[in-house]
Amino acid sequence: MNANYVSFYDKVFNSYFSKLKDMARLVHFFQNQIRQLSEKGISVLPRKCYILLKSLAVLPFVLLVRMLRPLVVIRFGKLYSHRIGHFAANTELYLCERDIGTYNRRSLDIFYHRLPICNHQLKKMWDRTLRVLPLASQIERVNRWLPGSTSHIISMPSDRDIHGLLPRSKIHLSFTPDEERLGTKLLREMGIPTGAPFVCFHVREPVYLNTVQPHKDWSYHSYRDANINNCIDAVEKLTRRGYFCVRMGAIVKEVLNIDNPKIIDYATKQRTDFMDIFLGAKCHFFIYSGGSGIAEIPAIFRRPLVCANQVPVFYAPTIGHNVLFIPKKLWHRTEKRFITFREMVETGVWRFVETKHYEEMDLECVENTSEEISSLVVEMYERLNGTLQITDEDEELQQRFWAFYPKSEIRGKIVKIRIGAEFLRDNRELLD
Repeated sequence: MNANYVSFYDKVFNSYFSKLKDMARLVHFFQNQIRQLSEKGISVLPRKCYILLKSLAVLPFVLLVRMLRPLVVIRFGKLYSHRIGHFAANTELYLCERDIGTYNRRSLDIFYHRLPICNHQLKKMWDRTLRVLPLASQIERVNRWLPGSTSHIISMPSDRDIHGLLPRSKIHLSFTPDEERLGTKLLREMGIPTGAPFVCFHVREPVYLNTVQPHKDWSYHSYRDANINNCIDAVEKLTRRGYFCVRMGAIVKEVLNIDNPKIIDYATKQRTDFMDIFLGAKCHFFIYSGGSGIAEIPAIFRRPLVCANQVPVFYAPTIGHNVLFIPKKLWHRTEKRFITFREMVETGVWRFVETKHYEEMDLECVENTSEEISSLVVEMYERLNGTLQITDEDEELQQRFWAFYPKSEIRGKIVKIRIGAEFLRDNRELLD
C-alpha cells in the first residue's frame, strides 16, 4: 500500500481514537460526580457547585487557548512539587528535553504546583525558571473535559535519564547573588569555613513519609530503607582527608552521637528548605543510600553521586553526571545463598518495587556493610582526585555486569555510571 495512504489512515485512526478517549473521559467524569452524590448525599452538593462555578469561570480561557492553536500551542502541566526527588529530576529533564528540541517550538508551556510543597526554596527557583500560574490547574482540569485536550497537556518525563541528557545539557537552576551570600554565611555558621570542601550524606528511613503522610501505609517499599550507622566509617575516612561531612534529612529517626567536629548533623540542628538546596548544589559529592529523593538535588546540579544499597538493581541511578553505586544483595532464605544477577534478570526480581514481592520469592534484601560503603566512597574520592587505579580485570568485571542490561536501557547511554570496583571483585560469584 502507498505510504501516503498508510499515513492518511494512521492520522484518521489516531484522530478517531483520540475523540473516543475524550468522550470516555467526559462520561467517566459525570459518572464519578453521580457516584459521589449517591454515596455521600446532599452534603457534597455545595462543593460540587463551587467547582462547577470555577470551571465555568475559566471556560473562556480554555476556548481562547483552542482558538489560538494555529498560532501557538498553549500547554498546561503539573509539577510534582509534593516529592522532592520528582520535583527536582522530572522538571530538570523536561527542560533538558526542551533544550534539545523534543517539543514543538510553537508551544508555550504553563505549569502549576501539586500540593503540598515539599521544599519552598526549590519552588522559588523553579518559579524563576518556568512559567508557573496557579490558575493553570483549573484550566487544565476543564481542558481535559473537552475533546482535543491532548495537544494542550504537558506529559512530563520520568526521573530516569536513560538518554544521558544531563551531561549534555546546561544546569537550569541558579542562585541569586543574595542567596549565594546567605548560603556562604550559613555554611560558616555550621562550622564549614569559606572554600572548605564538604560532602553530604543521607540514608533513606521510613520516618519521613510516615510523618508527613501518616494516612498512607509506606511499608510497601520498606526494602529500600537502610541504617545510617553503616555510613559513619566512610565519612570518618573523608574527614581525615580534609572534608567536612553533612548529614542530610528533613525528618530523621535519631541524632548522630559522633565526637567529630567535621561531621555535622545538619538534619537535626540547622536544617532549612534553603540549605537543603544550597548544600546539594555546592557539595563536592553526595553520598546516599536506598534511593533517596533528596539525592536528585545534587544530580540536577551535576554533582557526583555515590549510591549504596541500590534496590532493585534495574533502577540503578541513571540521573547524574558521575555516578558510582552498589546494590543490596538478595539472600534466598530457603536455599541459604545470594542469588546472582542473572537470576535476578531471568526471574524479574531485578525490577521488583514492593516489599511483598521479595517476601513472596522468599528473598531478603541485605544491606551493604560499613566496609562496602567505605570502599565505594573512597573510590569516588580517588576518582575525583585522579588517583584511582583501574585494572583490566576491573574493566572486564564492569562489562560483565552491564551485559545483563538490555540495550534499550542504561547500557551504552549513560556517561560515567559504574558499579563499585571492589564490590565486584568481592562478589564475582554474582556475575555467574
